[in-house]
Amino acid sequence: MNSLHLLSTLFFLFVSAQELPNAEQTDGFVSIFDGRSLDGWQGATDHWAAEDGKLVYNWIMRARSSRDLPNLELMTTKEYGDFVLRLEFKLDKAANNGVAVRAPLQGDPAFVGMEIQVIDTPNWRNLKPWQVHGSIYGVVPAKTGHLKPAGEWNSEEILCQGRRVKVTLNDVVIVDANLDEVGDKTLDGAEHPGLQRDKGYVGLLGHTGRVEFRNLRIEDLSGADRAEATAAASTADYFPPPEAKRGWRKLESPKDVRQIAGMDPDKLDALKEWLLKSDNRDFAAVVIRRGHIALEVERGNSAKADARRVASVSKAVCATVLGIAAEQSRQGLTPKKMTFDDPAFDFIPQAQPLSDPRKAKITVKQLLNHTSGITPEATGARNQGPWRHVLGHDGDPLTANLAFDPGTKCGYSSFALYHASLVCENVTGKPYDQFAIEALFKPIGIEHWTFEYFDGGGPDGDTRYGRHPSHSIGMPARDLARIAYCMLHNGCWQDQQVIPQWFVEETAAPTHDVKEPELRFNRAAESFSHGWELPARLTDGRGEGLPPDARFKPGSGGQLIAFVPSLDLVVTRQTGSSGSWDYEEYLRLACNAVAK
Repeated sequence: MNSLHLLSTLFFLFVSAQELPNAEQTDGFVSIFDGRSLDGWQGATDHWAAEDGKLVYNWIMRARSSRDLPNLELMTTKEYGDFVLRLEFKLDKAANNGVAVRAPLQGDPAFVGMEIQVIDTPNWRNLKPWQVHGSIYGVVPAKTGHLKPAGEWNSEEILCQGRRVKVTLNDVVIVDANLDEVGDKTLDGAEHPGLQRDKGYVGLLGHTGRVEFRNLRIEDLSGADRAEATAAASTADYFPPPEAKRGWRKLESPKDVRQIAGMDPDKLDALKEWLLKSDNRDFAAVVIRRGHIALEVERGNSAKADARRVASVSKAVCATVLGIAAEQSRQGLTPKKMTFDDPAFDFIPQAQPLSDPRKAKITVKQLLNHTSGITPEATGARNQGPWRHVLGHDGDPLTANLAFDPGTKCGYSSFALYHASLVCENVTGKPYDQFAIEALFKPIGIEHWTFEYFDGGGPDGDTRYGRHPSHSIGMPARDLARIAYCMLHNGCWQDQQVIPQWFVEETAAPTHDVKEPELRFNRAAESFSHGWELPARLTDGRGEGLPPDARFKPGSGGQLIAFVPSLDLVVTRQTGSSGSWDYEEYLRLACNAVAK
């Protein structure tokens, strides 16, 4: 340890009543100090003592540097992984100590393991933020102001669970860290290989000044308990860092897939085989449960970086972006205010004069749920730009005239979503691609994307319409999963409400009253919501066995984005291709792989 080198990491500990002498077990917690001896501990026993029920560090005078100090660590005789450690401690003035977590017996625990700092912060000068009490030393700074004065007893709880480290001091959370988000650059600039360890010894790290510990107790979260705890906490507390900073956490062993993700490894193997045989396309597919990749299959495509087109999966993304724009407009953050019930063409000045007067009655919502009547794919219209064609100004009756009165039928329409991208642009004052990147992609760590652009078309196209992005995008499977994962969390990402909660909730039901089947694909009209679809509402057996709360969006070429809140499940596939595929079966097999 350096001279200011203190406790910076956690007690991750697995103990049983039979494994430690005189162990006292209460409410799942086991005592690791019997109050009378150092049984169950190893290391620098000459510098530690049991005194009147307290574990006391027999302090030595401050050395010029840590090199002048002898080995002062007192370590458990067992290794531990996930746990909750509770203890009480009292510091003399300017005392400096620490708690080692997941540390080996050789090397400096603060680097080869982790150290949770124990120090009388107010009586030290010029401490770095990552040196104050409770910090993960050199890595994550703790909140200050909650340590009691020297000479008074403090209570502390250290939770180590997977990649999460949480420190609570005197009932106040002072550290709540996801180690995956630390990245390669630590605050002290040093290498900390111990951050990658999943188990090790727990220890008390003597340094200078007298420190007393008492009531050291641990609750074991290993085995079945760990799986249950992880299941409860994984999605609530975990959000993957960008792929450039380790990205999604991925399970490799069948045991971890079963215990942590709660999925059947044999059924996932069968799903992998099905994916490989379902078509001959190159693809990347991921299945994520409880915040872990339980299955990833790549054939030719990279799940991390292949950003070729995802076809109609783009419609769900566009609707989500437009929901964010609507929410920002409600908060007065955009040049214009807009709700999904507003007339859509109020926000598309490029479409004036309207090629069909009925267009004035189309709402923003109807652009998203395919009830607008704008150029359904059933008409056979050329499904692309330029904008002059999209807006019905090139004389083509298929784009100029509505196929039906707005809200009376359901006709799947890429043209309607092209219009939605213009609505977004004119409400936010930013091109659709720029707003999508700023408001959705970057806040949730998406790093790879592509956009489709249409020129104006015609002799006056550049001046009358201009060049604009359409709703169509490309994105890798892992990044698509971030959007679904954010929806799974009611639109939240860490502490930020990225997607409005009302939008997530409204996608759980049809957003129109049409009962007749959709015109081209003959799919149940009630399966269409705000850009997303409800596969459990499909007829002809296609929705059989799918959870009622599932949302998905298929895209031509065997591409899919899906999430199932009741199963804590995210499923994606990207090919960059086109053509039909059995989308519902992919989701069904993934759902069925959830262990019963």
